Amino acid sequence: MLEYVARRVAAFVPLLFLISAVSFAIIELPPGDYLTSYLLQLELQGNRVTDEQVANLSAYYGLDQPVYARYLLWLRNIVLRGNLGWSFAHDRPVSAVIGERIGLTLVVTVSTLVFTYLAAVPIGVYSAVRQYSFFDYFWTFWGFVGLAVPNFLFALVLLWIAFRYFGVAITGLFAPEYVDAPWSLARVWSMLQRLWAPVLVVGTAGMAGLIRVMRGTLLDELRKQYVVTARAKGVGEGRLLFKYPVRLAINPIVSGIGWLLPAIISGATITSIVLNLPTTGPVLLGALQAQDMYLAGSFVMILSVLVLAGNLISDIVLAWVDPRIRFDRIES
Repeated sequence: MLEYVARRVAAFVPLLFLISAVSFAIIELPPGDYLTSYLLQLELQGNRVTDEQVANLSAYYGLDQPVYARYLLWLRNIVLRGNLGWSFAHDRPVSAVIGERIGLTLVVTVSTLVFTYLAAVPIGVYSAVRQYSFFDYFWTFWGFVGLAVPNFLFALVLLWIAFRYFGVAITGLFAPEYVDAPWSLARVWSMLQRLWAPVLVVGTAGMAGLIRVMRGTLLDELRKQYVVTARAKGVGEGRLLFKYPVRLAINPIVSGIGWLLPAIISGATITSIVLNLPTTGPVLLGALQAQDMYLAGSFVMILSVLVLAGNLISDIVLAWVDPRIRFDRIES
């Protein structure tokens, strides 16, 4: 196992360099740069900027250098100093911009994932065991609704219902008096009172998909010969169900762990904007719009690392959950 993990980690290094180069190039593809967006804002405000000031600003932000030179400088600072660069739009280090929102992003997304899995797996199992029952039809219908309705639209409807019928504004994670307040029990309680909204909105779509996956894979397992044989030998239904079919049917869900880690960091961007959540999603969108290359590039790099790490973790968990999978087979 250790040899397998070491080989996978060693293979990540060149792949990360390739991802960083491609992502940095894609961010630079649109015409203009951060200075172009900044000068446009100044002109809209009625400020005139001379060519000399433009040249000084370009040198100040390091935009007078070619793309490959900026990329190599950024990469060198990451490798040698652990420095992700400077955010032009926020005028702060990239690590500080990301770090101040990562905690709340973790709270929102981990809570959503826990809610999603705790609800989806049992419902999927019950729907498969009670196929074509009223319960199965009910969750099949709501599963299709959850997959079809965009999260941001559900968020808008929920905002309207909460304000129209209950007179409550559920935007943000904190009440107005706790937005900039230091952490305390009162601030935590204020967050918990509003946390249900993003958890419900984002978790509904994820839960709908997982229910369909769990139901379909478990139905396939329940029709296999070993299940029929075990039933004929008098094995109890509960013991039979959870000893093998559920363990094997959960494989597609476990393999999805590779996408959970980047989801924890990126969050649901559009939903976060609609609900005014202080998470990393709106920051990433703002960085792409402003062509804040170091901030956007660092986000892409972090998400890429998490995808690779998530895939490694999912392989390890699959080998632990499924007795048919062994690391020597994975390596070969």
